[in-house]
Amino acid sequence: GWGFANINLRPYYAEGSKTLAYEIAEQLGWRLPEQIVVPIASGSQLTKIDKGFKELIELGLVEERPYRIFGAQAQGCSPISAAFKAGQDVVRPVRPDTIAKSLAIGNPADGPYVLDAVRRTGGAVDDVDDVQILDAIKLLARTEGVFTETAGGVTVGVLRKLVENGVLDPGAQTVVINSGDGLKTLDAVAGAGVGVTATIKPSLAAFRAAGL
Repeated sequence: GWGFANINLRPYYAEGSKTLAYEIAEQLGWRLPEQIVVPIASGSQLTKIDKGFKELIELGLVEERPYRIFGAQAQGCSPISAAFKAGQDVVRPVRPDTIAKSLAIGNPADGPYVLDAVRRTGGAVDDVDDVQILDAIKLLARTEGVFTETAGGVTVGVLRKLVENGVLDPGAQTVVINSGDGLKTLDAVAGAGVGVTATIKPSLAAFRAAGL
């Protein structure tokens, strides 16, 4: 037979992703959040968070309670979002064209399972364009002091969109997955009005001389 070896056939990656669910529950005092927004590339992270939540319930480590899962994609690579909006079970591959390179998987292996998890929990999948991604990166940095990569911009951007459209409850406890540091995608924000930058030599002396 054959399969996608990128993500869903790597058991250590797949099972390891469940630790996100475990840490969320632990940091909430062994409770599950009411809502969670997860960036989607292959879809494995979202499905494994869902699996982790279900296992915690089965083990009796958390109280069983409803939770809603929301998926976030970049508009330039949003095959799962398109399938969700069209009410389809089949995810049709696309050619990626987005600044969110870490999420640019045009044929997501876990796509159908993402649709299952989102629909079962009463969530949704949505997408934002490159301008909205950059706006969300700047919003998060300005309000929380967190510099995220483009994947985090996708998640925050979709969160804002879902709230504005009345899909996500702003009064419910919500966890937002920010999966990468902004230093990974500096090219995406260069020239985007993020303020003064400094280019220095790779030394501590140059760092100090620049007043950083």
